[in-house]
Order: sequence, then C-alpha cells, then structure tokens
Amino acid sequence: MRLTKLALATTALVGLATGAAQAEISDGVIKIGVLNDRSGLYADLSGEGSVVAARMAVEDFGGDLQVEILSADHQNKPDVGSSIARQWIDQDGVDLIIDVPTSSVALAVQQVTSDTDTAFISSGAATTALTNDQCAPTFVHWTYDTYALSVGTGKAVVEQGGDSWFFLTADYAFGHQLEADTKRVVEENGGQVVGQVRHPLSTTDFSSFLLQAQSSGAKVIGLANAGGDTTNAIKQANSFGIVQGGQQLAALLGFITDVHALGLDVAQGLTLTTGFYWDRTDESREFSERFGERMNGQMPTMVHAGVYSAVAHYLKAAAEIDDDGGKAVVDQMKTVPVNDFFAENGEIRADGRMIHDMYLVQVKTPEESEKPWDYYNILATIPAAEAFQPLEQSTCSLVTN
Repeated sequence: MRLTKLALATTALVGLATGAAQAEISDGVIKIGVLNDRSGLYADLSGEGSVVAARMAVEDFGGDLQVEILSADHQNKPDVGSSIARQWIDQDGVDLIIDVPTSSVALAVQQVTSDTDTAFISSGAATTALTNDQCAPTFVHWTYDTYALSVGTGKAVVEQGGDSWFFLTADYAFGHQLEADTKRVVEENGGQVVGQVRHPLSTTDFSSFLLQAQSSGAKVIGLANAGGDTTNAIKQANSFGIVQGGQQLAALLGFITDVHALGLDVAQGLTLTTGFYWDRTDESREFSERFGERMNGQMPTMVHAGVYSAVAHYLKAAAEIDDDGGKAVVDQMKTVPVNDFFAENGEIRADGRMIHDMYLVQVKTPEESEKPWDYYNILATIPAAEAFQPLEQSTCSLVTN
C-alpha cells in the first residue's frame, strides 16, 4: 500500500486527444512512468526536472495519442525501484519507464521490464552493463554511460599532463564501472593508477577518503561518483587545500546543477564530459528557457534533456506503428535517426545504445560568466563513433558480429 500511494500520488494526466484512442494502443492510453531519485543526492540532476521534461515532450508532441505520466521516487534502492516498476506494469498498465538514475536500480528495473515486454529508456543511469551482458530488446540507453565519460574526461586530463591517478569511488555498480573504464583509458594513454578508495553512497564525510587521496601523491584525484557525493567531495577537498597543494580534481560525472551548487569560485577550472549544454545552439536554448520557466529558472541537466528527447522519439515510434508493446516500439525507434536539440543524427544500435556526440567542457571562471547558468566553455566535440564503446566490443546477445 505504501508503494501504491508513492507511485500514484504524483500522477499527472496529459490528454492529447478528445476522440477515440488508436485501436492497438493498450487500454487506449500510453502510460509513461518517470522513475528516479526525487529526494536524495540525485534529485537535482534528475528528480522533478525529469517529470517536467517528460511532460513537455508529451505536450509538444500533440497528435492523436492519449498519454498519462506517473512519477515515483525509487530512493536509490534497487528493491524499491523494481517493486514500483512491477506495480506500474502489473496494476497500472505502464508502457514506458523512463530515466532511472542509479545504476543498481536501473539494472533491477531492466530485469522487470525485459520480462514483461515493457519499454525502458534510461537517461540517468551510467553503467555499460545495461547494453552489454544485461542488454534487452526492450531497452535503450539514451544520454551517457561510463565508457563515454572515461573517454572524454580521462583522456583529456592525461593529455594535459595528469598522468598519475587516485580514484575516490562510489561503492556500487556505477562507481565501480566508471573507475574501471577510466583506469583503462588512463593506462592506454600512458598514465598510471596509484590507488583507490571507495565510499558509501550518499556519505556526508569525505575527510578520511580525501586524506588517503592526498597522501597518495597522485597528480589527479578522479571522482567516480555523482550528484551530492561529487559536490560534497569537492567542497571538502577545497577546505583541505587539496587543489591549492597542487593536486587536480577530475569530476568524472558532473552536472550543471553541481556547478551551480558549488558556485564558480569553487568549481572553476573543472573539466567535465556532458551529452548536453543548454547554451550550445539556438534549439537547445529555446528548450532550456521553456524548461527554466517551469523550474524557477534552473537550466536542464543532460539527464533532463535526454528524458525529453527520449520520450519524444518513443511517442513518434508508437504513433507510427500504432502499438505500445515494448519490443515493437523499441524496434521502430531503432529504424529512425534522432534529430532534435539534444542529438544530431543520433542512432540507436542493436545493443540499445543511442550514440550521439558528447562534449568536453571546462567550468568558467566567475569573470568569464556573463549571465545566470553561463558555466561552460566547450573545449571539444567528441564524435559519436569515438564517444561510445564500439559495437564490435559489445557482449550484448542482440549483437551479431
């Protein structure tokens, strides 16, 4: 009963048609469940912003589909996430589950959706396991993954002279994978890893972990974590004088909301890899300004932008085939390129990975920033073919090499 109330309390109905629903759409309505962290360390980068982005995509789509949006908080717990997913599918008729940050939760949800022919598109999770051993014909990985993050930030930092690394890693599937992928990139580019330490998810005291990193003598401390863990680690590293002492912090997964929380005085100079920046093009600015009007001026993270893009692409596919079966819609999505403010000529591969350009950015100094949320200088565009794991290296059973 608690989960039922949790899942349905934030339900919002977006009606897009007054006539009869299309015959092959189950229950006469497409139901989309936005499942994410709404109260914890990933709430700013995902949370309510993803619900707003999904609702905007539905409203902008128009057409003859009726669409209902549900949302729930998975609390970063795999058992809670999978229970909500099961309830949504079995009791509420949800056709698409979207977002799902926290890789361990996404892997649990992946099992539920693949067993029930329900579409699942992740914008917030990072582990490449979702498109490797745990891949499914009903799944699409939309926004970023640990491979893309390591290729961007890891390679760039080594090339700039940061050739010795110590990792401060979140102790769950995402952190482990990000550390492993970045270690590979560092070593392939001539660097070395001198050590690592792992911290619990959503910890508040990084002092002992940072002291180990500081005493390692590594030129670079790689933060293989995200959200509140990243901002807390950076704030405490700043108070310990780690950067002032000559070591460099590399945020391997950073979001514009992290920079906003830290402030440019603290965050300036950080190098990040992102799949989206709100101020990159006229189209990205138009979406972001509309998003900001609903979010008290906050600009979207790459997770929010990815949710909008993914929902829009899903709805187009469902309308084209007049069906909301998970595999059927995902198969259709794979036949059409993704072209919108988020991705130009994006492609959904056989393993479910949506490949698109990524961007290496550096946080501006306070003097460089000319307006609110003007936080990034784009240093380089990483082409889609380079940003993501080559398909021939995939261990996904759907890939025929």
